[in-house]
Amino acid sequence: MPIRAVWFDVGETLIDESHEYGTWADWLGVPRHTFSAMFGAVLARGEDYRTVFEHFKPGFDLEKERQARIDAGMGEYLNALNLYPDVRTCLSELREAGYFVGIAGNQTVRAGQFLRELNLPCDLLATSDDWGVTKPDVAFFEKLIEVSGHRPEEIAYVGDRLDNDIAPAARAGLVTVWIRRGPWGFVQEPGSADSPSELRAVAPDSSIQGLDTLATSLKDDLSRAPHQPMI
Repeated sequence: MPIRAVWFDVGETLIDESHEYGTWADWLGVPRHTFSAMFGAVLARGEDYRTVFEHFKPGFDLEKERQARIDAGMGEYLNALNLYPDVRTCLSELREAGYFVGIAGNQTVRAGQFLRELNLPCDLLATSDDWGVTKPDVAFFEKLIEVSGHRPEEIAYVGDRLDNDIAPAARAGLVTVWIRRGPWGFVQEPGSADSPSELRAVAPDSSIQGLDTLATSLKDDLSRAPHQPMI
C-alpha cells in the first residue's frame, strides 16, 4: 500500500539538540565535553539518557530542574538556527508531492510553542505534552494514527532512535524510517550483538543519512520494496 502520510520525530530528526544539551551541562556546572562523554557512554550501555543527569546530580528531577531553569530565565529554547538545514526543503517537497506531513515528538508545551513559531510546512504539529502520552508508549503512535486519519500501513514515521521511535512505531503498524544522525543515530545499531537485547530484533523498514532524498526515496523504495535500506 502506498505511503500517504509522513510523520517526523523532532529531536535529532528535525532539530539539532547539541545546543540544548550544552545548556544542561552549563546548568549542572559540568564542562560540556565531559557531559558529552558521559552522554555517549550512557547511550552505548543502552541506558536511559536521564542517567547522565543523575551521574552529575544524584536525585536529579528533570521536571523540577526544567522549572528551575525557567524561573532563572534560562529555560529551554530553540529557533531556526537549531533546525537541520535539510528540514524545510524536505517538508515542502513532501507536501507538494501530496503527502500529509505531521510532526510529533516527546516535547514540552514550551518547546511546542517554539516549534510552531518556526512556521514549518506541515499539516499538523503536536507534542507528547499535547497528547498526554510519551514515546515509546505505543499509545503515542495510536494517537498519531487517530489524528492523521490514515491507515497505519499508509503512514511512515521518521525518527533517530531505535528504542523510542522505530520499535514502537513498528508495533503500531507504521512503516519506519530511521535517520542516522544525532547521538542515538550513531550509537544504536539494529541487529548488533553489542546492542541491548530489546534492540537486537529491531529492523527499520529503511534507513537514511539525511532528509534531502526522503521524498524521492518514499516513492522509489518504501512503496515498492519495504525492508530495503535507502542509501
